[in-house]
Amino acid sequence: MKPDGKVQNACVIVLGDIGRSPRMQYHVKSLSENGFTVDFIGYISSPPLEEIRSSPNVRIHELNPFPELELPTILKYLFKTIWQALGLLITLMSIRKPKFILCQNPPAIPAIIVAYMYCLLARSRLIVDWHNYTYSILAIESPNSPVTKIAKKLEAFFGARASHGFCVTKAMQEDLKASWNVRATVLYDRPPQQFQSISLEEKHKLFLRLGENISAFRAVTSAADIGIVERTAFTTKYSNGDVKYVEKRPGLLISSTSWTPDEDFSTLISALDQYERMCSENPAHYPPLVCIITGKGPLKEKYRQIVAAKKWKRISLEMPWLENEDYPKLLASSDLGVCLHYSSSGLDLPMKVVDMFGCGLPVCAVDFQCIAELVRHGENGFVFQDHQELAEQISNWFYDFPNNIALTNMKQEMQRHLKQFQSLRWAENWKNTALPIFNE
Repeated sequence: MKPDGKVQNACVIVLGDIGRSPRMQYHVKSLSENGFTVDFIGYISSPPLEEIRSSPNVRIHELNPFPELELPTILKYLFKTIWQALGLLITLMSIRKPKFILCQNPPAIPAIIVAYMYCLLARSRLIVDWHNYTYSILAIESPNSPVTKIAKKLEAFFGARASHGFCVTKAMQEDLKASWNVRATVLYDRPPQQFQSISLEEKHKLFLRLGENISAFRAVTSAADIGIVERTAFTTKYSNGDVKYVEKRPGLLISSTSWTPDEDFSTLISALDQYERMCSENPAHYPPLVCIITGKGPLKEKYRQIVAAKKWKRISLEMPWLENEDYPKLLASSDLGVCLHYSSSGLDLPMKVVDMFGCGLPVCAVDFQCIAELVRHGENGFVFQDHQELAEQISNWFYDFPNNIALTNMKQEMQRHLKQFQSLRWAENWKNTALPIFNE
């Protein structure tokens, strides 16, 4: 808001699914709560946050998706780029003139190009939010492709011409400056308020609700015992209203994935294979595991078939899509998180770990260049190089679960570090770091 009290206009562009772009949704929510009206442009395959949908300060502009056409890869990429550029340009011409455009990157093409051209004509500022590099994602499957090389040049050229930028790590900030002379402020992802610890009673209600569709959450026996009114696989509710954990309950392991090539899900499957063997050999020391993998993406069906072929007896793996309000609650109800994101550039950090930490959940994360900016091995989680290290971490965590006295001190120390992390939320961090730049 200007000093004279007038509301300012902003535009936020996501050339992807708005509902699966949490950081940009948090930007929009924060802007709308701090004196800006926001035109939010993107695709809507998943519903955006309710606070955004219902905000009088936010207008969502849905882009039309590119039609499915049987074309050679290069032609398809070319036509899709033209389609997206025209759709984005037409939408930009219809909105209120913004003080600035905040553009998510990746994807850089054509979003950052169209946004730059528009800002030149409208005399608005272009601010790029660097989550990763477009060219590094393309290079996973086509490292020597002309498309990858062109993308890198365009990303560098237009990124350097933005008036300012945000990035997600100090490592990326240094690389942007050294490689492309891009000026960016580090805006670390922090958990919003809905990602927090919850009570045992709330966990019980969640398990009951999820158990309606996911058999792994249901109690093995019925609630016929005197004094018991409800049972789940993890909790019991008594007639006096008390809720307690089941004494010999399964371990609850959770991971979230977009099912893309930058997350090797086979690592977790191999680790679970190893846990299954250890569980079979020492059933008295290792509990059954319920493993929940949330998210949507192109490789989901491939791995669903791989998991279906497994003959695990001590592991139950489910792949549900959770509602927005259930996802943070399930994180807060889990015993251990797993993150398979290894970063195509080595310079970004997985937001799913931020969410897990916000819920007080320790995480096992793939080790890569800058992961130490978020996960500190042995303090708030663990890092691993391969499936064997992951299997070792899972088996150590769940040894004699849930009453392993030898692990009590370590788990309490981890909770202390996680509570420190929980103390700084997105809204406060955004207001201190980002708002002054938007108000320039």
